[in-house]
Amino acid sequence: MASNEIISTTTWQRRLEGKVALITGGASGIGECTAKLFVHHGAKVVIADIQDDLGHALCANVLGSTNSLYVHCDVTEESQAAVETFGKLDIMMNNAGIADPSKPRIIDNDKHDFDRVLSINVTGVFLGIKHAAQAMIPAKTGSILSTASVASYTGGSASHAYTCSKHAVVGLTKNAAVELGQFGIRVNCLSPFALVTPLATKFVGLDGPEFEKIMGSKANLKGVTLKAEDVANAALFLASDESRYVSGHNLFIDGGFSIVNPNIDIFQYPQN
Repeated sequence: MASNEIISTTTWQRRLEGKVALITGGASGIGECTAKLFVHHGAKVVIADIQDDLGHALCANVLGSTNSLYVHCDVTEESQAAVETFGKLDIMMNNAGIADPSKPRIIDNDKHDFDRVLSINVTGVFLGIKHAAQAMIPAKTGSILSTASVASYTGGSASHAYTCSKHAVVGLTKNAAVELGQFGIRVNCLSPFALVTPLATKFVGLDGPEFEKIMGSKANLKGVTLKAEDVANAALFLASDESRYVSGHNLFIDGGFSIVNPNIDIFQYPQN
């Protein structure tokens, strides 16, 4: 590597210096944690959400008014808030998403719930990618991220609607990466294992500690509990120039969960 390509200590410490990011669903959970990390690394962040009180409080009290802006945004409606506010868009993170009520039997699932999940989790991502592309194509650079899930790869880990929606996010990611690569725009998605977020705990009806205990028993990687910070760190990598040749990738943050067949276990050690 040439000396002028080595990342300096200053750049490494502020990996998003001068960049503008838009995060949908950024007022809580993974989006909130990612927004904090992005600002810490020098980015200006637009929080787009429907949780107005949380969003305004996050920008005013945590991120700072000079580094962030909250906009009320229904992701099923078209918007270009980041471009209008900061004049450009370097990073788009499609993080907003919902889950339908937990009904294991498909015959008990309602079409209304199914349509609503796909509208937000898929159409919302489509619109986010579309408008990010409109801003990034003239600049011939940019990073588009979407939050998927282990349900984008494994069956039986979430509802029918949610699983379909996250598979679709991966499809959109790959297709958009193929199209937008000619403009220097990278498109990737993140697939975390279950972690404590308002969405997840509401879906399973458990509080944080109990949720982590149960999910920990199902996880493959022991001794580590997945946190929103881990997903935010993965988002930081994909948003930064460190991943400048990574595109069309579905990055699993699941401790190996998605690669394991639990019915075949040949690596059991004796328990002390």
